[in-house]
Amino acid sequence: MNVKKMYKNKRNHFELNKRERKKALQNQNRWTKRVACLVLACIMASSLLTGCKKINGDTKIVLTAGFTEDEIFRIETASCYKKEVMVYLTNIQNQYEQVYGPDIWNVSKNGVTLECNIKESVLAQLAQIKTMNLMAQNYGVELEKEEKQQIEEVAEIYYNSLNETEKEQMDVTLTTITQLYTEYAIADKVYRYLIQDVNPEISDDEARTITVEQILIRTTRQDGSGNTIAFSEEEKEEAYRTCAEIQNRLRDGEEFEVLASYYNQAEADTISFGKGEVDSVLETAGFNLGNGEVSSILETKEGYYILKCISTFNREETDANKIKIVEERKKEIFNQEYDTFVKSLTRNMNKQLWDEVTLIRDSEVKTSDFFDVYDENCSF
Repeated sequence: MNVKKMYKNKRNHFELNKRERKKALQNQNRWTKRVACLVLACIMASSLLTGCKKINGDTKIVLTAGFTEDEIFRIETASCYKKEVMVYLTNIQNQYEQVYGPDIWNVSKNGVTLECNIKESVLAQLAQIKTMNLMAQNYGVELEKEEKQQIEEVAEIYYNSLNETEKEQMDVTLTTITQLYTEYAIADKVYRYLIQDVNPEISDDEARTITVEQILIRTTRQDGSGNTIAFSEEEKEEAYRTCAEIQNRLRDGEEFEVLASYYNQAEADTISFGKGEVDSVLETAGFNLGNGEVSSILETKEGYYILKCISTFNREETDANKIKIVEERKKEIFNQEYDTFVKSLTRNMNKQLWDEVTLIRDSEVKTSDFFDVYDENCSF
């Protein structure tokens, strides 16, 4: 199965070391990269969690008591049960604990616990997959016989890896695991069906990426709350005079790199960018520079820039940008189909049961490879 880029989990806003957090999320993100359309999961999660919003003006969100036993939510005819949630939640829980230990669940920010944060992420993922399985019915997308057989084999591998405590605590059977893997595989197949006509060929000119050195003299500052405050006119004039002094020193032969190391207020002295990735003022100036040429003073909302072109064509960055452009096109095509499909769906949330869902606190429950088992054993 081809790996697809998809949404980044933007919900984990806790103050953790970025490198460690990335490691903790690596296994979780690996499976989600297969379904690029999950970039929309936050939309589904928001409506399911609040029970009071309308999406695109037509989507109906209903809180109701008309649920079957252990039914967490229902989207039209597709239901999600507590046991399904527990498989996802438990695996992600143990991935975190492998890196941070069980005390990680004491972390909270602005009154929101990490446990609640992860629960919302799981709800979003399952809601998205259920919706995409409804789309599969609409488009006539289904698994082939060989694919179904492979899913059954993968489900057996994971289910047989569980000890009796894990099976009991998550309340799962082989049928549960088979269904979860089947729905995920169908969701991926729907995505591939919808983006099959996207042209993967991108020209060098369209994806061209240049590399420049930069000097930024800011004309804004951040206050204690993170709000952007514009400089006074006097302060802006001082910033401009600094830029003019830098340009004079460049004309006198001083090295751009040396001046950048002293004056530059941007995060990096050297950057690469393609079309549409930076302020239009910087893009226009940068793409019109030849190798070694220096720009005039460029005004943006951040401040005044001076650029020096290092390379008018960065092959490595351009090739990477081609991949990015193709993925953006795929996302756009899928989003159009998805938005049309979901805007009139009725979704029902069992808020009482959802609030009762908690992490499993049992040292015998260690399973964490639900997603890895799928990745390593599914070849379609």
